[in-house]
Amino acid sequence: MHAFAGVDEAINNAIAPISNIVASTIFYSVPVAGTQFPLIVGWLVLAAAIFTIYFGFIQFRAFGHAVSLVKGDYSDPEDAGEVSHFQALATALSGTVGLGNIAGVAVAVSIGGAGATFWMILAGLLGMASKFTECTLGVKYRNELPDGTISGGPMYYLSKGLAEKGKAGLGRFLAIFFSICCVGGALGGGNMFQANQAFQQVVNVTGGAASPLAGFGWLFGLVMAVLVGSVIIGGIKSIARVTEKIVPLMAILYVGTALIVIAMNFDRLGWAFGEIIGGAFSPEGIAGGAVGALIQGFKRAAFSNEAGIGSAAIAHSAVRTKEPTTEGVVSLLEPFIDTVVICTMTALVIIFTGVLDTGLTGVELTSAAFGAQVAFFPYILALAVLLFAFSTMLSWSYYGLKAWTYMFGEGQRTATLFKLIFCVFVVIGASMSLGPVIDFSDSMIFAMALANIVGLYILMPVVKQEVEQYFGKLKSGEIRKISATA
Repeated sequence: MHAFAGVDEAINNAIAPISNIVASTIFYSVPVAGTQFPLIVGWLVLAAAIFTIYFGFIQFRAFGHAVSLVKGDYSDPEDAGEVSHFQALATALSGTVGLGNIAGVAVAVSIGGAGATFWMILAGLLGMASKFTECTLGVKYRNELPDGTISGGPMYYLSKGLAEKGKAGLGRFLAIFFSICCVGGALGGGNMFQANQAFQQVVNVTGGAASPLAGFGWLFGLVMAVLVGSVIIGGIKSIARVTEKIVPLMAILYVGTALIVIAMNFDRLGWAFGEIIGGAFSPEGIAGGAVGALIQGFKRAAFSNEAGIGSAAIAHSAVRTKEPTTEGVVSLLEPFIDTVVICTMTALVIIFTGVLDTGLTGVELTSAAFGAQVAFFPYILALAVLLFAFSTMLSWSYYGLKAWTYMFGEGQRTATLFKLIFCVFVVIGASMSLGPVIDFSDSMIFAMALANIVGLYILMPVVKQEVEQYFGKLKSGEIRKISATA
C-alpha cells in the first residue's frame, strides 16, 4: 500500500489496548430506550442547561451586545491583551468549525434521522451558556506576561480560582489533568485527524485509488507542516491574523454553497423542517425514534462546538479587554454560528437531496449531497475541508502550546519544542491510518470537560458577580461605545 503500512500497523497495535481502555472509560454509555447514551454527553448538556438557567438565559439576553462587541463598538486599543474580539472569536471558531460540521452532522442524521437536527440545534443554544461561563473565567484569571503576551484558559482559572475558594490542591490537580488531556487532544484530534481527513478528501477528488497523490500522505503532510509551522511560529497574533481571514472565507464558501442548494429546494423548506420536528418527537423511527434522534443530536453538538470542554477559553483569554464579561458575551456567538447555523445547513442539504438512503456516511455522504445538486460542488467542499482542517490545526496548536507551557514553564525554548513536535505530528497524521489514535485523542478532548466543568460549577458565583458588575456599568453609562473618531 505505502511505505508506512508496517509502521501504521505497529503503532495501531501498540496504541489499541490503551486507547480501548481510555475510550471505553470516557465514553462509558448506558442504554436509553434501546440506544447507547454516552454519559460524558449528558455531563456536557446538563452543565449547559444549569448555566442557562443560572445566568437567566444570558445567550438570548446578551446576543445583540455580543454582535456590538465583535464589531468593535466598545474596543479600547489601550486595553491589555494580544488580539481583538473579532480575532479571538475567529481563532476559537477555527478550532470548532471543522470536519465535525461536515462529516459529523452526516453521521448524526444518517443514524438519528432528520429529527437529530432539532436536538442538535437545542444543544447548540444551551451550549452558548457554557461557552459564556468558561470564557469569562478565562479572561478573569489569565496571566499577563512582562512581554505583553497572555496565557489563559482552564488551567489558570482552575488553579487560581479554586485556590481563592480554599481548594488549591484540587485546583492544581484539575489544572494538570486538563493540561495533559489538552496536549493529547491537540496532537491527535486537533492535528493528526485533521491532516488525515484533509489528505483523504484531496485523494478522493483527484481520482480516489487512481489519484497521483495516493500513497503520498507523508508528502502532503510535509507541505501542511511547513504551512502550519510558518503561521504558528509567530504565536497567537500571527494565528489570529490568518484565522480572521480564513474563517470568514471558509464560512462564506461552505455556507454560500449550502445556501445555493437550499435555494434550489426552497419550495421544500417547509417539508424539510416538518421532517426535522416530526423526527425529533416521533415515538418510533430510525435508531430508537425520538431518543435516538436526541442522543445523536446532542452528541454531534457536543463534538462540534466543544462548549464545556474549555478549549476555546484558551483562545478567548488573549483578547484585548479589561472586562472579563465582554469576552464571555462574545464567545456565546460561537456555538450559535458553529451548531445552529453551519450544522443545520449541512443537515438541510442532506435531507433535501435524498442521499440518506445511499448507505454513505461522513464526508462521503455530505459530498454526495452537494454533488447531487451541482456536479462540481464536491470540489468546493474539498477546498472547504482543507481550509477547515488547516484552521483547526492552527487553533489547536495554540491550545496545546498553552497547556504545555503551563506544565513545563513559559519561555522561548519550551514553546519552540512544542511547535516542532506539533509539526512532526502533522506529517505522521497525514501518512498513517489512524484508527485507535483517533479514539484515544477524542477521549482526551472529552476528558478535558471532566476537569473543566467541575471548576465551572465551583466558580459560577464569581462569573455572576462579574456579569452583574459589567451590565451595571453599561446601564449607568460608565462603559460606553467608543466612537469611530476616538
